[in-house]
Amino acid sequence: MAANPAYIDGLKLLARRELSEQQVRQRLARKGHDPDQIDEAVERLRDERAIDDARVAESIARTETSLKRRGKLRVRMQIERAGITKSVAKSAVDSVFENLDDDALIETALRKRLRSDRIADQREFQRLYRYLTGQGFEPDRVLRLLRRFGTIDEQ
Repeated sequence: MAANPAYIDGLKLLARRELSEQQVRQRLARKGHDPDQIDEAVERLRDERAIDDARVAESIARTETSLKRRGKLRVRMQIERAGITKSVAKSAVDSVFENLDDDALIETALRKRLRSDRIADQREFQRLYRYLTGQGFEPDRVLRLLRRFGTIDEQ
């Protein structure tokens, strides 16, 4: 029996990097494989555990937190953007953030953008707030942390 060309291309895609089922399906469709071949290939790849959305979700969550210093909301959005279901995304985020100190993560992200030991003025305060909430940190936690750093004109 000849190997399914979509399966071979799927293996090649997965050899380069971890992909979700939806990402594999999209890329195989772009390569011109017919839907039946894609379904067969994805089913076989799933059976062989070459495709595992839970594993991909946890990988994305670890990368987003450890390398990119992102918060829960942004991490979950990135996972869902990869075509992974909300329940799997939530589970992966909960698992990764279980061992992390959220406040320390926010502070690390803040120090990356803070120009001195204190926040210079209201404009910088607003800039940092927008940056940190854009990185997926909860607004109330961001405000609490920024207030700790105060502004120079408050002294």
